Amino acid sequence: MATTSNEEDVKTSITPLLKRLWHESPATKPNSDEIAAALALIFTNSLSEVQTGALLTCLHFTDRDRQADVLAKCSKAMRDFATRIDVQGLEELLKKRGRKEGNYQGGLCDIVGTGGDSHNTFNISTTSSILASALLMIAKHGNKASTSRSGSADLLSCAPPKPPVITAIAPNTIYDIYSETNYAFLFAPIFHPGARHAASIRRQLGWRTIFNLLGPLANPLHDLIEARVLGVARKEIGPDFAESLRQSGCRKGMVICGDEELDELSCAGSTHCWRLVENASTGEVDINYFTVTPADFGLPEHPLSDVSPGQSPEKNAEILMKILSGEVPPDDPILHFVYINTAALFVVSGICDADSSDMGHGDDGDVITEVGPGGGRWKEGVRRAKWAITSGEAYKQWQQFVEVTNRVA
Repeated sequence: MATTSNEEDVKTSITPLLKRLWHESPATKPNSDEIAAALALIFTNSLSEVQTGALLTCLHFTDRDRQADVLAKCSKAMRDFATRIDVQGLEELLKKRGRKEGNYQGGLCDIVGTGGDSHNTFNISTTSSILASALLMIAKHGNKASTSRSGSADLLSCAPPKPPVITAIAPNTIYDIYSETNYAFLFAPIFHPGARHAASIRRQLGWRTIFNLLGPLANPLHDLIEARVLGVARKEIGPDFAESLRQSGCRKGMVICGDEELDELSCAGSTHCWRLVENASTGEVDINYFTVTPADFGLPEHPLSDVSPGQSPEKNAEILMKILSGEVPPDDPILHFVYINTAALFVVSGICDADSSDMGHGDDGDVITEVGPGGGRWKEGVRRAKWAITSGEAYKQWQQFVEVTNRVA
């Protein structure tokens, strides 16, 4: 133990672990529990800046930060240090408000990417999460941009005419939010205050650290999440991510990576998918790998240049509001990009497994039962994504979200 000269906090030394990490030999290699215990010290500000930087660097350059067991244990450590939420109260509320359909049980759903794909596409997962709230209960975990011009929090905070107050969504208000809308945005700094101790160090390092990978795995409402779609920016970590989800207790999920190293389902070609599905006969969770293309969703391909405005959050927010209010032409490439990603969350949630449809608001009730790659009804997902806009239901959930966050603020 050593105390720094300019503060009272006693810092813990992890020098022995750092040496074992850096000079790895099979006999002395730290296990995932030891790594997670070291990382947990960051959340209580118990590590010096030098040792924090050294730990993140060691994990990055030894590739330990992309191993499934390390990701599962470290994301659990991050969730353990998140601010406390009344999970039981929320669970009871979800039973009342969540609308069961097909194999969807009314639980929370999330669609999120790791970022860092350098494509600067429009805010697809955020827009898709809002569309999906027309039929699903959504817990969108997000933050400000770290690698792009417009992160999910940046986008929402400037949505016209009146933005939601995302900092008003906190453990003590989350029940009120879900009482009035299917949508909640969980702003990472509010729910993971301990992560701030690594923020300036991460900026100074200049390369991706384990925190870029942990964000999507550390949704503070993890225990209530029924289904999730999680985008990664590198194909080779897809299997590790899927396995880390399985080790974290996820029973319905899909990890995706566009062929262009894109952390969304690609509108330009193939997307690699690792889908977690519960095996009916064994009760175990299987991971099935397959690829999908826009054609599987009944949509044309568009080059990424058509959906990469690289715009300011304000411009992207204008596009978001035009999509929600149905002002975007039906053949718009960004709209198609949003449709396939929304459809994926609908499929993974199980809602597309319903053999009839009673959504109302102009729903023709004609379920598309065609099954595509990985056993998914992708075209039915798109039909529901289109309905979310044409019915006005996604816009209604959005307006209720804006209204309730401004009120509780």
